[in-house]
Amino acid sequence: MTIPAQTPLRIPYGVADYVKLRRGHEYYVDKTPYLPHLEQAGRFLFLIRPRRFGKSLLQSVMECYYDAEWAKQFDELFGGTWIHAHPTPERGRYLTLRFDFSMVATSQPEQIAASFDAHLRLRIDDLLVRHAAVIPPEDAAAIRREPNSTQKLQHLFGVLTQCRLGLYLFIDEYDHFANNILVRQGAEAYRALTHGGGFFRDFFALLKGATGQSGGGLERLFITGVSPLTMDDVTSGFNIGRNISLDARFNGLLGFTHAELEALFTAFGQDLAPHRAIIDEWYNHYHFNKGRHEPIVNSDMALYYLQALGDQGLPPDELIDHNVRIDYGKLRHLLLVDQQMARVSPETPDDGVVLNGNFSQLRALIESGEVVSPVQTSFPAERLHQPENFVSLLYYLGLLSFAGECEGTPLLQVPNRTVRQLLYGYLREAYADAGIFTPASWQIGERLRAMAWRGDWQPFFAYLAECIGEQASVRDYLQGEKMIQGFLLAWLNLTPYFQVWTEQEQGGGFVDLYLAPFHFRYPDMGHAYLIELKYLKRSEDAPDRRKERLEEARTQLCRYAGDRRVRETLGGARLHPLVLLYSGWELVHSEEIQLQSGGTESA
Repeated sequence: MTIPAQTPLRIPYGVADYVKLRRGHEYYVDKTPYLPHLEQAGRFLFLIRPRRFGKSLLQSVMECYYDAEWAKQFDELFGGTWIHAHPTPERGRYLTLRFDFSMVATSQPEQIAASFDAHLRLRIDDLLVRHAAVIPPEDAAAIRREPNSTQKLQHLFGVLTQCRLGLYLFIDEYDHFANNILVRQGAEAYRALTHGGGFFRDFFALLKGATGQSGGGLERLFITGVSPLTMDDVTSGFNIGRNISLDARFNGLLGFTHAELEALFTAFGQDLAPHRAIIDEWYNHYHFNKGRHEPIVNSDMALYYLQALGDQGLPPDELIDHNVRIDYGKLRHLLLVDQQMARVSPETPDDGVVLNGNFSQLRALIESGEVVSPVQTSFPAERLHQPENFVSLLYYLGLLSFAGECEGTPLLQVPNRTVRQLLYGYLREAYADAGIFTPASWQIGERLRAMAWRGDWQPFFAYLAECIGEQASVRDYLQGEKMIQGFLLAWLNLTPYFQVWTEQEQGGGFVDLYLAPFHFRYPDMGHAYLIELKYLKRSEDAPDRRKERLEEARTQLCRYAGDRRVRETLGGARLHPLVLLYSGWELVHSEEIQLQSGGTESA
């Protein structure tokens, strides 16, 4: 970007308007080399990416490049970018129209259609003003007189075809309000919107019809969203264009590569090297193609981190952006369409908790951190309960990412610690939603602080055990070592004091839980924990079995304490090896092992 030397660059955190970005001297990570590839990919494109990856800014860049009016300011807007030196014949060739469906209000169900109509009319009127020089005045007036947005759009397509004017239509967050309807009003309201005579289905039917024309009219279409659910529903399968979401060429289209991130930090006088490990751990490892091309860093989170460095010379106090927490908190409800993870069966209430199928799969995924599954390119909401579709939705929302192959099938993993923290939050909130477990989070937080700074670990586990004992509904749920481990993980991750590692995360051959001190954020933390869980079914619980399990745990802890992965992260913290023995849901024994050169000794 070419700007006066005396003008300081600004960090473009939260900026999604390309014109404002350039005129406000915001730093731009140049994605324009992708424009020729997008042109070659097809005329009607559909791209899915997780929230806060830069989809809106990409559409704004494309709008400025392809619009005939904005092209008159090409040097101002694109000076210094790759595309300025390598313009394509498509530059400035179109009239552009951009809809942003996040602007459609959903708070009052009876007004959704009116809000949708108003947004379309406003954007169409804006096009008529911007391109008044090429649209005959009498035609523009006739379009404005149409009683609703559907007829306005139909009329506009007809006029553009007659005038041999091509339209490039952008739709940002196409599924935003439809997802809100699915979550807040349920499957029936969502189906009315997307099937039969729903206004949203009619809108896409109109677009599909327009894409079949030639010689002006709707010549290009670029749609972005966070999932394929709505597109499948409103079009009976995505058949109005090409889905490029899994195309290897566009792995780095959004988000930042390491090279882009390093250039960004350098532009603001920051050295990436001391921050790279923490950024990788918390924000990196997104792969949008099963071939696992270069890993991609979440752009919003990287800018959030850099902004804190610029403002205070230190990383942010909270490594997860509050806005990201809000966004992904809303997405949680999309995973549990019935808004509950579990219920008590009305037919057989004495049988206890019946788990929502999606939640069971989500919980198992959080425990293992990975799943082997193909990623479906489209599927309707009514089939979200099918395992391969649910896993695919987790991928599209950014909760999973490609991590290799297993026996010819994609291996999907939780990409980073930010996502893992959000998933543990899903578990805690799901317990509360279902009324299964509702402890006082602030009390748990206080006890975790005591663990981190004072080495006082008993109160945390004792409080959880007490709460479980008082809340009978959770007891039937806590059956098996993995269930208990996942339950503990949800609460151990309530605060950011520890970096919690599991055996699965370390590739096996490791302790059940390792609570490493988060020294990057809390350099004065003085305590770390190795935790070996042992479990007995109630029917198997006997003194000799307990003794056997405890001796096994003590031996394992002695071995794990010398593991390189522990020593490398321990720093100066004191290591506490703990044994937790559960009989069914009940914690029946806990102890800290004293590590000695000659063996182990119970505290």
